[in-house]
Amino acid sequence: MKIIIVGASGTMGKHLVKALEKEHEVITVASKGCDIDADITSPESIENLFRKAGSFDALISTAGPTFVGPWGKLNDAAFRKGVEGKMMGQINLVLIGQHYINPKGSFTLITGALTHEPQVNFANASAVNGAVEGFVRAAAIELDNGIRINAVSPTVIEDSPQYFPYFPGEIPTTMRQLEFMFRKSVFGKGTGHIIRA
Repeated sequence: MKIIIVGASGTMGKHLVKALEKEHEVITVASKGCDIDADITSPESIENLFRKAGSFDALISTAGPTFVGPWGKLNDAAFRKGVEGKMMGQINLVLIGQHYINPKGSFTLITGALTHEPQVNFANASAVNGAVEGFVRAAAIELDNGIRINAVSPTVIEDSPQYFPYFPGEIPTTMRQLEFMFRKSVFGKGTGHIIRA
């Protein structure tokens, strides 16, 4: 299977590349330093990444910048970081990628527990996660050719301890749990699902 991993240079992406490249052809994508450099806030850059990658069987996204910071600093410009990054960036991976993906392929996007359990400093992420999850459910009933789409929604992950203080009382999602959440989406048959730990 040919799998594109967007966000391959990040904590989640690196783990997934290592786990999947033993079994499949993996194309790594990030803003720099991967097989293909791409800026997911730019539709033109996304189009270029698919032209370079060619047809594929699955796309995994662990990418999407959001604004993290105090409510008092959240304004239109700051909020658009998440709208253009994690929200429209991932939505455009699907809207553009649907023209390159093989029949019966799959898209797996990343959201997070902040959708339902907001935390201080993460209002932007909570909002865009909710939008992405709504898109996944809607896209699942419209995509053609047996193409599936799901979202993986972890809480704070064990390999990002710098975020633990922002998630009091949360049991971190282990990297093994995270991996198998993505495996469920890519290799299972479900579509329109929000996969939680």
